[in-house]
Amino acid sequence: MQIKNKVLGLWLAGLLVGLPADVTAATVDILASFRPDPSQPARNVFKNHTPPGNSYCTWAPQYCNETRYSIGLPIDFRMSAPIVPGGDDRNHLLFHAPTERRNITVVHDETGEAETLQFRISGIGMVFRWLRQDPTVRWEHDYPPPPCQSSGVSVGNQWLFAFTWFLPEGVRGCAQRAASHIPAETFWFDGLGFTYELVTPDPLGMRAGTYRGQVTYSVGPHKDFDLGNVMLPNDEQITLNFILSVDHILKVEIPPGGERVELLPQGGWQGWLSQGRKPTRLFRDQTFNFYSTARFRIGMECQYVEAADNTCRIRDARSGRSVPLQVGVTMPHGIVDPEGQPVQRRPLRLDGSGTHLLLSTMFVDRKPGTLHFEVARDDVETMLQPGESGTYEGNVTVIWDSEV
Repeated sequence: MQIKNKVLGLWLAGLLVGLPADVTAATVDILASFRPDPSQPARNVFKNHTPPGNSYCTWAPQYCNETRYSIGLPIDFRMSAPIVPGGDDRNHLLFHAPTERRNITVVHDETGEAETLQFRISGIGMVFRWLRQDPTVRWEHDYPPPPCQSSGVSVGNQWLFAFTWFLPEGVRGCAQRAASHIPAETFWFDGLGFTYELVTPDPLGMRAGTYRGQVTYSVGPHKDFDLGNVMLPNDEQITLNFILSVDHILKVEIPPGGERVELLPQGGWQGWLSQGRKPTRLFRDQTFNFYSTARFRIGMECQYVEAADNTCRIRDARSGRSVPLQVGVTMPHGIVDPEGQPVQRRPLRLDGSGTHLLLSTMFVDRKPGTLHFEVARDDVETMLQPGESGTYEGNVTVIWDSEV
């Protein structure tokens, strides 16, 4: 680890000296959100909005993506003693971090529903700063000693050197051993940074709202983040607050005039009026356009009901007679029930059975569905008996509700 790389040196010095750190304490919010994107309906993932602060993804954004993020923390490390060649690794420079993958529980603010995300520290970074330049300082390695791995980027000038070393999963870290005597108060580390991996839950299975979780790491000798016995931190704890925000879309578009449904026999009434041929059923299929990333239920309310039916009725106001109206729904591809079955001509019931919970397995973006209305054959017979004919009407309200 020689102080010789001067690439972007002047810019980096201005960045590190002239700008305040984004993070003001060893407590950091990891922010991610999901909002449906109509331009990318097949892409349903959280977006990480966490500012990287003074860390790897600020210096080298081209190497950061959805599998690698970074964060900078205002935790400095100062020399507490000289570093001398030989002896225990702990009396040199350790770069140890907790690299195991952790499951973090995040809980919905209002309902208490829990989801799990995965978090892993994948690298550790520092800004090396001279307190007094010493050209005699030497290290056993010019590059990261195994099992630490180069990040491909290091920037600096004659006074400072910023670097990040990647750490394989499950590996504690490595030791950079001095090859020369280094007096105390020769250098310090300005800020602790790390790269991380974040695997978020499937937002399509989550309720809209905010989920929160937390993990705490210790800092110092023999702790989670450990730089050895010589380099001591000014803070002994890092708390990461995970805040996941979920926004869903649930929208139904009925075409103009679609709110009024006229039930007809197959081919219309002509066969009955001209030939006396009774229709086998009265029906109407009403299409709609559907948008959803949410889980939801479909309910139904009726103007006329009889408890034994579990469905709506239509009624002739003059005679007071009524017959059951069977209502069903076909949802577009991407909508399933909890057993993973598609929703095809699924009956709508007053008690909600069969449609009490439906799931969006993808961003359903303006896809067609159908409401099915039907009076069955036996009930048509009743309606067309002598003295029974009339005008049967009734209001049916179909409810798509994401509050489930």
